[in-house]
Amino acid sequence: MWLLLYGLNAYWLTAVHKPKLSLRKQLVLSRLNPAREYQTVQAATSPSPSSGMLAVNNFDNFKKFRLDKPLTNGFSGYVLAVEPPEHHAIALEDFPIVTIQLPIFNERYVSRRLVDAVCQMDYPRERMQIQVLDDSIDDTQEILRETVQEYQNHGFWIEYIHRVNRSGFKAGALQDAMPFVQGNYIAIFDADFIPSVNWLKDTIRHYVESPNAKVAVVQTRWGHINSEYSLLTKLQSTGIDGHFAIEQQARANNGYFLNFNGTAGIWNREAIIDAGGWHADTLAEDMDLSYRAQLKGWQVVYDNDIVAPAELPVAMLAFKLQQFRWAKGSIQCAKKLIAPIWKAGDLSLPVKFQATMHLTGYSAHPLMLLLVLLSIPLMLITPDDAIALRISFEGMWSIFMLPATFGPPFLYFHAQRELYPKSWHRRLGRIFLLAVLGTGISWSNSRAVFAGLSNTGANFRRTPKFDIKHKSDRWENKAYKIPLDATAMIELSLCVYSVIAVGLAFSKGLYITLPFMVLYALSYGYVGGLTLWQHWQQSRN
Repeated sequence: MWLLLYGLNAYWLTAVHKPKLSLRKQLVLSRLNPAREYQTVQAATSPSPSSGMLAVNNFDNFKKFRLDKPLTNGFSGYVLAVEPPEHHAIALEDFPIVTIQLPIFNERYVSRRLVDAVCQMDYPRERMQIQVLDDSIDDTQEILRETVQEYQNHGFWIEYIHRVNRSGFKAGALQDAMPFVQGNYIAIFDADFIPSVNWLKDTIRHYVESPNAKVAVVQTRWGHINSEYSLLTKLQSTGIDGHFAIEQQARANNGYFLNFNGTAGIWNREAIIDAGGWHADTLAEDMDLSYRAQLKGWQVVYDNDIVAPAELPVAMLAFKLQQFRWAKGSIQCAKKLIAPIWKAGDLSLPVKFQATMHLTGYSAHPLMLLLVLLSIPLMLITPDDAIALRISFEGMWSIFMLPATFGPPFLYFHAQRELYPKSWHRRLGRIFLLAVLGTGISWSNSRAVFAGLSNTGANFRRTPKFDIKHKSDRWENKAYKIPLDATAMIELSLCVYSVIAVGLAFSKGLYITLPFMVLYALSYGYVGGLTLWQHWQQSRN
């Protein structure tokens, strides 16, 4: 039943996500005279930073566009123009003091990159406090000390804070730094992010232009600096796009609870204090705090048009490690927060339902694993001549698996179409293959779910980053290797098990069940096989 609800909810969130224009840009379609039309086309070939025009051959950053008539040599049709934003400019004295916290642990390849990007942001220096919260135990310490000293010499308000122990991990570092925060607003970036020059000014507008709103945090969309590096990064970027462009928008625009994603957002310091501060009793301290703030009556704002690029994991072991942490943390939050949510008298039933589905989302993985493990026993006990039982068996797969299988791809399809209106049709293959990746990590994520339920298993383990931006960049010979465990062999064993299930389904004429078994076989084979292949490549260096 939960799998059925999980699949149907993906359709619902897609239907109600209702994308809105952001504060940053508004598109208008106007009929232009020939002179201005010529200027617009000229701007497409040599755009100017100060120009209000958009290059006519680049629409991928916008949700909707249309041309009533194609351009002709006489420029007699309509063209797309971007007018300057209508919001008022913020006076220098109205910019609030913002504290930017950079929690870092053992990031020798990307820590300098992050600090450089933050210091280059267009914001008054005297109103931008930067806290480098370093828990590193390797040479990242020296890199960051030198970097901070360099920027201090150039007049930046930047501080280096190093903890002797890692108590509470990221949540502990953020909470320990709270007494030193000077700003009323706190921006947070993980080490794998590269915020743009305008990110802070664009995001802080939500607070400056609505000072009386009870906004706890403004979350922005994650971008990708290496999405085209490999098939694995292409699939990850597709999944992340769906989460932000559809799920987060749907929750924000319909009054549902949504989470701060741990980075690329700005917190209201008062909201952090009111919600009880950062807690280290889960691996998803970001989700925990944002839900506790919303239970206190605060609002979480999501802006889909402000993008913060980040580096995606390039190794399957790193990706599974990241997913394990997210899965375990969300289940820990579910244990902690579902009861207070359902006891809250001021929350509607749809809000409570959506919060429950959100917190327990990773429960889909053990249920998927259970279904494939039960498939062979159920097919073996079903006699070939028992038509009624065969129909019942096929009906069970149809009811529980079809919505769960096709609901998420439906969501991802709409996200790709909205974020990449010119190229979405070339990305359709990624949507199918993302189902392969999501199914293939069901064993690893099932372990995480049970670890979250029992509060056992691995503690915080960071996802290594290698400063990978181009296809020519290599990572196999770099530090931060993740040791191989038995997970890959179990996944390959599940692949063999699924192949047997494929043969049984075919021999018994269970043609509805058959494609699901094929999906399982491909999924476990891809995830387990790529894990072993990449580990072998690393072992050679």
